[in-house]
Amino acid sequence: MDVDLIFKIAAIGIIVAILNQVLIRAGREEQAMMTTLAGIIVVLMILIREIDVLFRTIKTVFNL
Repeated sequence: MDVDLIFKIAAIGIIVAILNQVLIRAGREEQAMMTTLAGIIVVLMILIREIDVLFRTIKTVFNL
């Protein structure tokens, strides 16, 4: 398993959580929600890319 990938996702989660709390405390709930959604989208994009690599590897291994 790629430890760098785990650290990237964890770092995004930490940054989003901190930004979310700062924005909520500043009374900017809508921006906090958008920040959270943006973090989720970024993580999903990373995961989709990794899943694509996995499927390409599987296709190559099994000559599909």
